[in-house]
Order: sequence, then structure tokens, then C-alpha cells
Amino acid sequence: MTAPSTSTASPPRLSAATIRGYALGSVGTGGFATLPGLVLAYYLTDTLGVAAALATVVVFAPKALDVFLNPAIGGWSDASARRTGSRRRFLTVGAALLPIFFALTFAVPDSVGAGAGAVWVAVAFIASAVAFSLFQVPYIALPAELTDDYHERARLMAWRVAILAVAILLFGAGGPQLRELGGGGHWGYLVMGVVAGIVLGLGMFAASRVAPINPPTVSDGDENVSFAASLLVVRSSAPFRALLAAFALQALATGTMLAGAQYVATYVLGNEDSVSILFAALVGPAIAVMPLWSKLVRAWGKRRTYLLASAMFLIASVALLGLLAGTGWWVYAVVALGGVGYAGMQMLPMSMLPDIISDHERAENGTARAGVFSGVWTAVETIGLALGPALVLAILAVTGFVSSTGDEHAAQSATALDGIILAFSAAPAILTALSVAALARYRLAVEDAHAQNGNH
Repeated sequence: MTAPSTSTASPPRLSAATIRGYALGSVGTGGFATLPGLVLAYYLTDTLGVAAALATVVVFAPKALDVFLNPAIGGWSDASARRTGSRRRFLTVGAALLPIFFALTFAVPDSVGAGAGAVWVAVAFIASAVAFSLFQVPYIALPAELTDDYHERARLMAWRVAILAVAILLFGAGGPQLRELGGGGHWGYLVMGVVAGIVLGLGMFAASRVAPINPPTVSDGDENVSFAASLLVVRSSAPFRALLAAFALQALATGTMLAGAQYVATYVLGNEDSVSILFAALVGPAIAVMPLWSKLVRAWGKRRTYLLASAMFLIASVALLGLLAGTGWWVYAVVALGGVGYAGMQMLPMSMLPDIISDHERAENGTARAGVFSGVWTAVETIGLALGPALVLAILAVTGFVSSTGDEHAAQSATALDGIILAFSAAPAILTALSVAALARYRLAVEDAHAQNGNH
């Protein structure tokens, strides 16, 4: 298969209904990635009274299962799609189950002690993660099957990330507000879990409707190829390894910043509700700057544009070290700068993945196992986002953070406050710098062709 053209000729365009339906899936993926990362650790330590070290295990262990589960779901999705001609079945089942288990995660009764509450949350969150994986893995595989065009994939992802930004604002800012409207504490979290779960499911159901019937990546290749052989193909792809490493490090970086935001709001800025403003500052710019990133892709290609976005987020993360000296309005301005880069860091790798699946792998191997590629991708993303809160909790534990129960927050030492700031700034900065080094190794024929065209 030849690399798609990067010329200025008008490509075949995706329909508005397809773009709209696919983008709405980001309500589910963005919400599930954002809200637990924002409030789950805080729910455990400051409502259930779970010690930071145990909360680290509860937050991380359930999602660690995805490392093994998601690639397997990808293989099952590929096999099912070959038999039925579509991945819709997996998408629908995940959309139906997630709202139930998500609500249960935040439904621990008042009478349950800290230890039992930790077990309750762990079991419910495992079930939520499994349901989410049933949807997310085939969802990530869809772009390679919806279009073969390099720029249409960028256009599709631009709309998806715009909706993703709305979803992150909705869940990141609205989730804590729902908690407060529900009265805070146990009841507040239950209201938040039920309402958020329903919204997650609705977005996921919308995306399941656009799954194509008999797409090229499903019909190509040997039906009887083994799962182990599929994983070997994924591991042997140098472009995939480089892109995955960069994306994984950035998932960990953003997961760390998300988890640290509530602690910064409560203990550094002195206002628990200011977490909503932090989220608006981080995610809000994405809605406005998506056209800019799309134009840069046409001028520079995806790799160079991705490097710029990563550099902007890195600069903002380093600047947030200024919290060690004091707070002020500048904090929100710096976070907004990081939000411009964050938008590109969401859009660009997701539009580069189908380039690898459809263009590189079909050319090199004669087939594209989209489900297995997306399964490995989502496994790494999930573990990165799960490790973010775990890393924050580990830093808090080392620096002497004191957990609380009820509405009163324990006083924190100067060392603990410094730990919160470092978790919110230095840790994401180091991880993003490492991701830039990984991205520098990314090479793909379609990117080289775009660079050559841009130089002429």
C-alpha cells in the first residue's frame, strides 16, 4: 500500500455524522480518564480515611490489570470484527456496563471502615476498568478503519480532541461541583458517580453507532493469525515503539498533574474549589487552539507539530516550580500556556497511531491488526494515567502528607507542601522531557514525504 498523499489536493472527506459520532466517544474516554484521576485518590485519603500508602495500591492495582487485558481485548476485537464485520458489539457492551460500575466505585457507605472501603473501591474500579477497556480498545482502532487519508485523520482527531476538551472541563470542573451539590462527603461522591456514569455511557453509545461495516483493516490478513504473532508484529514496529514511548511518558506526566491539582488547590492555593479553575485553565484553551494545531499539521507535518506542543507543556511545567516561592494569578496563566500544549499532545499522537496501523503496517506486513495495536496503546495509556495518581501519592507519603477524614483537612508540614508542588510541576516536567527524547526517534515514510513537500 502506498503512503497517502500529502499534497494540497482535496482528500475524500468524512461525513459530519461520522465525525460527530466518533468525537462524542471522547465524552466517555475523557471523562473516565479525568474524573478518577482527579478525585479518586482524594476520595480515598480525605473522605474514607485510607492512608496514602494503601491508597496508592488501590488506585494503581486495578488499572495494572489493563496491561494484560487490553491487548487481549484488541485481539478478540480483531477476531470478532473478522467474523461479524464490525467492532460495534464490543463498543456497545462497554458503554452499557461502565455507568453501573463507575457509580459503585463512589458508593461506599458511611458505616464502612477505611480498610473495607479500600477493598470496595478496588473491586468496583477493577470492574469499571474492564468495562471501559471493552469500549476504548475498539474505539481507538476505528480511525484507521474510517479513513485512509493522512489529513482526514488529523481532522477527525481535531474534532475528537475538541470534544475531549469539553469533556475534561465538564468532568474536571463539574465533577467536584456535583460532589458539593450532593452535600459533600459520602453522599456527594455518590451523586457525582451516578450522574457522571450516565453521561459517560451516553457519549460511548453515540460512538458505537459509527463503527464501519467490513472496513479494510478487518478484511485483510489471515483470520487464524495467533494473538502472540499479532503482538510480535506490534513489538517489531519501530515507529510504533517510539510513538508509544512518548505517549506513555506524557500520559504519566498529565496523570500526575491531574492528580496533584486537587492537593494544590486545597493545601497550596488554600481553596478546595479552585481545582475547577485550574482545570478550566488547563483544558479550556484546547477548544480555541485546535484549528491552530490543524493548520500546523498541514504546514509542518504531525511529528514536528507534536514536538512543539510537547515543548510548550514542558515549559509550563517548569514554570510551575514558582509555587515554591509563592502563589498568585500567574499560576492560572502558566497552566493555560500548558493547556495549549496539552491540546496538541492529545490530538497529534492519536492521529499518528492510525498512520502507523494503516499505512506502515499494511505496507510492511500486508495486514493491519488495528485491535491489537490499539489494545497495546490503551494498556500503556491506562497504566500511565493510573501511575500518575500513584506517583503523587508516593511523593506525598515520602514527604509526610497527613490524611484526613470528614470535612476538616489536617495541617500539613512545609515539607509536605513542597512535595505537593513538586508532584504538580517537577514530576510532569521530567516525564515530558523524556517523552521529547523518545519522540525524536519517530520515523515514518508519510512524515518524511510531508517534510520534503514542505521544504519545496
